[in-house]
Amino acid sequence: MATKIRDSLTQRGMDVDVRQGKVMDLLSGNADADLIVATTQIPDSVTIPVVAGLPFLTGMGLAATLDDIAARLSA
Repeated sequence: MATKIRDSLTQRGMDVDVRQGKVMDLLSGNADADLIVATTQIPDSVTIPVVAGLPFLTGMGLAATLDDIAARLSA
């Protein structure tokens, strides 16, 4: 998933740092991120914006999800 995101954003001319992490990192306050792309439920206590990552697993809606990620990061 991280590779697909990185490749897509790089092709769009965006310079990004994409890192894979765990939900526990978010809960412990060790996450320094502008956006989370998650394939699991993220607790409401996490204040970083979240994009559902299910399209990375199914392939359905993947292009729209990559567009959404790019739009959120360029805003």
